[in-house]
Amino acid sequence: MITIRKSEERGRTKLDWLDSRHTFSFGDYYDPKNVGFRNLRVINEDRVQIERGFPTHGHQDMEIVTYVLEGTLGHKDSLGNGSVIHPGEVQRMSAGRGITHSEFNPSKVEPVHFLQIWILPERSGVAPSYEQQAIDLPAAHGKFHLIASRQAGPGTVSLDQDASISVALLEPGKELVHRLGTGRHAWLQLARGAIVLNGDALTTGDGAAISVETNLKIEADAKAEILLFNLV
Repeated sequence: MITIRKSEERGRTKLDWLDSRHTFSFGDYYDPKNVGFRNLRVINEDRVQIERGFPTHGHQDMEIVTYVLEGTLGHKDSLGNGSVIHPGEVQRMSAGRGITHSEFNPSKVEPVHFLQIWILPERSGVAPSYEQQAIDLPAAHGKFHLIASRQAGPGTVSLDQDASISVALLEPGKELVHRLGTGRHAWLQLARGAIVLNGDALTTGDGAAISVETNLKIEADAKAEILLFNLV
C-alpha cells in the first residue's frame, strides 16, 4: 500500500527569514492525520534567508538529521561543535538527555535550502552526540545509497534506531528497482524532480508512505533526488 502526501498539502511556516514546509505536524501546524510515520516524526523543508537562522534552542531524545540541498548551513551546539554543512554532506545530532544548538545561514549572497529530519530514538536519556559525513554521491547514481543507519561507516552517520536513510540520484528516463525487507515500512521523499513510483506520479516535495509493498519501481520523468527511509 502506498499513500501519497502531496507537496501542496503540507503545513507551512512563513516568516520574513524562513519558509518552511512541514510533511508532518510541527510547531503551530497540527494535522491529526499526519503526526508522523512509524518512528519518523519530522521532515521539514526549510529555506533560510542570508545571514539569518534559528537561535539557540533545545532538544531532547530525538535523532536529528540535516540534509542540505542548496547553499550552506552553519551549526553550533552545547557540545562545542561548530561546523558548516554543504550539499553532499549529512549531519546527525543525537539530542539524548539534552542538547542546545543554533542553525544559521552564513552566506551573504544566497539562501540555504535543506531538509531537517527527526526520528524517534530507540533509547531515551543517552549522552548527546554529533556527527557529520561526506556522502559518496557517485555511489547514489541509479541506486539507493546508504547515508544513515544503526551501523555507522564511511559516508554514513549512525542512528540510535532500527532505521536507515538512503539517497538515490536518477537521470530522466532512468529507472531503479529497490526491494524492501519483509515486514519493513518506508517513507519516500522526493527532494527534487519528477518520478513514477509503482505507477503513482510524484513531483518535487511529494512524499509517500509505503507499507506491505516489497518491491519499489521508480522511473524518473525529470532529474530526481530521492530520500528513502527504511523503518520498522
